Amino acid sequence: MEFFKKKRKEKGITLIALVVTIIVLLILAGVSISLLAGNNRHLNTSTKNKNRN
Repeated sequence: MEFFKKKRKEKGITLIALVVTIIVLLILAGVSISLLAGNNRHLNTSTKNKNRN
């Protein structure tokens, strides 16, 4: 029976690793979409301040 327990632990990706990967990808997608759409208020503010000086 110990043979099967060891085999089960080594098999595949855990659910936690899969969920963390999906969350990271969603965050990266959200950031990149907001940058491409130009809806980034902080970036626009810093660009305006840089152009003033």
